[in-house]
Amino acid sequence: MTRGFSFSLPVMVVVSAIAFVYFCTVFVFTDRWFGLMTSPGIMNAVAYTAVAVMCVLNYVFAIFMDPGRVPSTFLPDIEDSKVPIHEIKRKGGDLRYCQKCSHFKPPRAHHCRVCKICVLRMDHHCAWINNCVGHANYKVFFIFVVYAVIACIYSLVLLVGSLTNDSQNDKQQSADSFRILYVISGLLLVPLSMALSGLLGWHIYLILQNKTTIEYHEGVRATWLEERAGNAYKHPYDLGAYDNLTTVLGSNIICWICPTSKHIGNGLRFRTAYDGLPVTSTSK
Repeated sequence: MTRGFSFSLPVMVVVSAIAFVYFCTVFVFTDRWFGLMTSPGIMNAVAYTAVAVMCVLNYVFAIFMDPGRVPSTFLPDIEDSKVPIHEIKRKGGDLRYCQKCSHFKPPRAHHCRVCKICVLRMDHHCAWINNCVGHANYKVFFIFVVYAVIACIYSLVLLVGSLTNDSQNDKQQSADSFRILYVISGLLLVPLSMALSGLLGWHIYLILQNKTTIEYHEGVRATWLEERAGNAYKHPYDLGAYDNLTTVLGSNIICWICPTSKHIGNGLRFRTAYDGLPVTSTSK
């Protein structure tokens, strides 16, 4: 399912940065290091273009793909033995109900004040894609970050290589014609690489724990292990590192780097570590 798009300054900034970095990497760094008409130059230009295309493709999907909204007809079935966990309100003991959308919320769903919808397995609202990151578009958002990190580091390598490889005869010309491009690119790529690498590391951790950003900060506040009795709390959706990974990226490793989403289900119910055990509730 796709969604409409309205003008967003952060998105325009990202698009402009991608275009600038691509131009400098291919037509300045690669050309001045190898020459675009040489075999190494062509190979690097093609490789970087492929990474850039995948980065842009996933970015577009992340923007236009609906994050997954709660159906207005959703009703929790508290008598269904196949659903071991029903999240309830932190206070009052009632099933989670969104007053703004006027319907019940399934586990892991949250209302986004910016998008004004309840999002399935909501992770966060991202201004840089002008969209929520949720059940349906989490994988493409994650893959976009992966390709963005690869593109930034690849570009930095080519930038440094082209600088160190300048011949003595070209130094003055380089200083006069390309200095500003090198300076702007360096000032853009270094902090961007660090920030995106940190973001990538954070989401790898979340995926391996099968948590969302909201769940990490707020917790599910489960009563399953009866913490009042001194038992250790376990995140109910943690299935183990490999199963957590395949839950988000799919079971086919080849498809992990592709924007496929046939494996994600409807987002109304998620496997838990307690499937098959007696029904209980978690507070939220």
